[in-house]
Amino acid sequence: MATTLRTVPPEPPPPPSVLPCSDPATGQRFGEATVMDRAAVVAVVQRARAAQAAWAATSWAERRAVLSDILRYVVQHQEEICRLAVRDSGKTMVDAAMGEIFPVCEKLRYTIAHGEADLRAERRPSGLLPHKAARVEYLPLGVIGVIAPWNFPFHNFFCPTIPALFAGNAVVVKVSELATWSSLRYVEIFAEVLRRRGHSPDLVQIVTGYGETGSALVTSGVDKIFFTGSPQNGRKVMAAAAETLTPVVLELGGKDPMIICDDADLEQAVSTATFGVFNACGQMCVGAERLYVFAGIYDAFVREVVARAKALRQGPPLQGEVDVGAMTMPRQLQIVQELVDDAVAKGARVLCGGKPRTDLPGNYYPPTVLVDVDHTMRITREEQFGPVMVIMKVDSEAEAVRLANDCPYGLGSSVFTRDPARGERLARAIAAGMTTVNDFGLAYMIQSLPFGGLKISGFGRINGREGLRACCNEKAIVTDRVPVRQGMALYPVRPATLELVTGAVRAIYGAGIGKKARGALQIARSLLSLARGPRSTESP
Repeated sequence: MATTLRTVPPEPPPPPSVLPCSDPATGQRFGEATVMDRAAVVAVVQRARAAQAAWAATSWAERRAVLSDILRYVVQHQEEICRLAVRDSGKTMVDAAMGEIFPVCEKLRYTIAHGEADLRAERRPSGLLPHKAARVEYLPLGVIGVIAPWNFPFHNFFCPTIPALFAGNAVVVKVSELATWSSLRYVEIFAEVLRRRGHSPDLVQIVTGYGETGSALVTSGVDKIFFTGSPQNGRKVMAAAAETLTPVVLELGGKDPMIICDDADLEQAVSTATFGVFNACGQMCVGAERLYVFAGIYDAFVREVVARAKALRQGPPLQGEVDVGAMTMPRQLQIVQELVDDAVAKGARVLCGGKPRTDLPGNYYPPTVLVDVDHTMRITREEQFGPVMVIMKVDSEAEAVRLANDCPYGLGSSVFTRDPARGERLARAIAAGMTTVNDFGLAYMIQSLPFGGLKISGFGRINGREGLRACCNEKAIVTDRVPVRQGMALYPVRPATLELVTGAVRAIYGAGIGKKARGALQIARSLLSLARGPRSTESP
């Protein structure tokens, strides 16, 4: 008798309990962190909620004092903070100083100077109810959850936390698995300052792990989620948040266009484009990923940027003076290479770079310049997040705008021209959350401005008044301006009740004096009828 053997699928391996931390520039492993499960995440959120009750009752002055102490610490420990970011991300010390320290310090300065005014109760007109006072209060939500990416470890942790904390919330940050080592030290900055001022360090906490840890935070009962990452992961966050109807703010990257007109200052455009593409090895949501250069200056522009790209020094940032560091994630090198290979297969030319470096120990992709690019190529539509300058020639403003908008992303953008009117015209025509004329990325550094995008770049805003208020319950409150103790009796309904309401609509909203007068007369008749008192409801 034949025996049928049943194949039993192997048990899936248990999830890892520790998260390895290593230097992407050298491959050196320098530590590990705990992978937190759902129970651990929920416990962190509960501790944050307990701490938030007392923090919500603090004064604006006390919150400013806390942020002032944090600012003082950051300024005094710049080099240490930058070195931590460099070890986790592979960027250079200069990139860290500019992309980590400057934005955080400016965020702190703005919030200290303007946060109270941005969140102060706001009087609103009371319309047809002059005896009532109307206002909007900006009240804390409770616990804000932040899911931070890996490209700017310090900045991505602190910049969402600062406004949320100032608005009276506690904050729990799921830090990237690729930026955990530095984050374990960064969170101690908050803990030290909060303890010194008599507040619970549970107000700002981090959770560590992989995607499952982030998913646990989304569904842990936090009152709002701020997520920065890819559109693919943004959709997952939205789906998970929908289970508990937790509101989300999504910043999902960009494919930012830079339009360089034929009347642009060539030196300014070349220098800024070089910085906008190669800064932080191109790993920025507002990196200049598509350059549209007018035909009149195209050849000169390409010649200059190629010379500069070839001259850039690349290597381990903490082992010598370099211009471009490593990429943080090995997979990102593969993504960049796939996009470059697709473009070359469809007719693009590589003028320098174009292949990962094998002569260096970490994750290195060289500064690359790609020309003869068109919109049939994936690299014009998919976020590359790498050091590749993608250049396209255009003949007119109309063509430049059409191509700039022919993209599923819509975060930032830049325009270079000596003509102010032209700059204004192009800035308004580009479909993006931000446009900077004759510079790159400054909309983020101006903290009074909202930051965010259109299309698959996400929705909601951070920074400025809008970013602070996004951390609040915008609550409408109506109180008495002049007490009116005798309300209008509309029940029981009588024939004159409907006449009163329709007459009021005519008197207030009717077109022309005649219609308004007839409405006023109808009100008077109705009030006279109502004044006679309700009809008797007794049986005869």
